[in-house]
Amino acid sequence: MKSLRLAVSVGLAMALAACSAQTTPETPSSDSAAPEQSQQEQQRVSNVKAEINRLADGYDYDAAIKLAKKDGNDSLSSMVAGLEDEKEHTTAWDQPDKIPHLFFHSLIVDTDRAFDKESSSAGYEDYMVTQKEFSAILSSLYAKDYVLVNPHDFAGLNKQKKMEYRKIMLPKGKKPLVLSVDDVSYYEYMEGDGFASKLVLDKDGKVRNEYVDAAGKKHIGAYDVTTMVDDFINKHPDFTYRGARGLVAMTGYNGVFGYRTSESQYPNNKNLKEDQEKATAIAKSMKETGWVFASHSWGHIQTGTVSMGRLERDTKLWKKEVEPIVGATDQFIYPFGSDIAHTSEYSGPRYEYLKKQGFRYFYGVDGTTESWMQQRSDYQRQMRINVDGLQFAKEERGDRPVLGSFFDVEKVIDPARK
Repeated sequence: MKSLRLAVSVGLAMALAACSAQTTPETPSSDSAAPEQSQQEQQRVSNVKAEINRLADGYDYDAAIKLAKKDGNDSLSSMVAGLEDEKEHTTAWDQPDKIPHLFFHSLIVDTDRAFDKESSSAGYEDYMVTQKEFSAILSSLYAKDYVLVNPHDFAGLNKQKKMEYRKIMLPKGKKPLVLSVDDVSYYEYMEGDGFASKLVLDKDGKVRNEYVDAAGKKHIGAYDVTTMVDDFINKHPDFTYRGARGLVAMTGYNGVFGYRTSESQYPNNKNLKEDQEKATAIAKSMKETGWVFASHSWGHIQTGTVSMGRLERDTKLWKKEVEPIVGATDQFIYPFGSDIAHTSEYSGPRYEYLKKQGFRYFYGVDGTTESWMQQRSDYQRQMRINVDGLQFAKEERGDRPVLGSFFDVEKVIDPARK
C-alpha cells in the first residue's frame, strides 16, 4: 500500500521536474529571493509529506487524506489516490471485546546488580523483565502483526453518554494490543539495583531515562519501557494505531518519574516545586507523544479489600499530589490486580465512589487467558496479562501457555535469569 502512495507522489514530482528542465528560462534574475523562497517551499512540502506519511503509517488515513487535500501543492495532492487505496484495504477489528493487554514493570538494565541475591533480588526476578527480554518481546509482537492501541481507540462514551465499542480500522492480518507499565516512580528502594533512576527531558525536549551505572556514571537514553517503546515506534511507525503508546500506571507515595513530588511524604524537600515542575513537563510531553496516564492508587493499596475510609483518603491524596502533574484521567489500574468485584458486574459503594471520581476504564490481572473484557453502559473493563519472571517459569507456563500467543519465552529469556 505504502509503495503506491509514494509512487504516485514521486511520479508527479519527476514529471514536474522534467517539464521544468524543458523550459528555457528567460533573462536570469539577479534576485536571490526566488531561489531561497523555492528552497523554503521545498522544505515545507517535504515536512508536510513526512507528516502525511506518519499519519498513514499509523493507520489514520482520514487525517492523512485531509492534510494532503488541504495543501495546494501538486505533489501532496497526488498522494491522495494512494492514501484512499490504502484506506479501502482496512477493515474493522471484528472482535472488539477480545483485545489482549500486556503489562510490565520497570526494566532491569544491570542484571548483575538486580540478581545479586540480596533482599530485593527475588522480587526483581519474579516481577520484572530485563531490557534484553523486553527488546526481544517488542520485536516478536511486531513480527506477529500486533499494533498498539489505547483504550479510547476501542471504547468510549457515545452521544447518549453510554459506553460502547469503537471501530479499530486495520489492514488484514493486523491485531490490536494494549500495553501498560506500572509504577513509573523509580522508587527509592530500587536505587543502586541496576534500574533507570528517573525520566528526564533531553536538550531536544524528548523524554529519556537517566541511568547510573555501577561505576556511578550517568547515562541518558532509553533504559525503560516507555522510552524503548518510543524508540521502537520511531523505527516502526506501523506498530502504533494513530499514535497510541500505552497506559502508565502511577502511584504517588514516592513521587513520580524519579522525582520526590509528594508534599505529604517529603515536606522537607527543598526542590519540591522544581521537582513538580520537571515532572509536569515530562507528563505533558508523554501525553503529546501518545501515552495515557492511569491511577494506580496513591499508596499502591489493595483497593478490593481496604476499608472505604482508606480508599477515600488514598484517592484524595492521588487527586492532590499526582493528578496536578499527570492530569485528570478516567483510567484506573488496580494495584496487585485487587479488583473491587473480581469478574462480577460492578455495583455497590466502592464502584459508585470510583465512578464519582471520574473513572470509567478499569483493569485487573489475569495471566491465564489471552483476553478478558467486560463492558456495561457506564464502564469498560479489561484484564491484563503480567509479563514477568513468574510467567516465564516453566512450571507456570505448563498451566499458563498464554504468553506463546505473543512471543516464545525460551527465545526471549535473558541468560542472566537462568
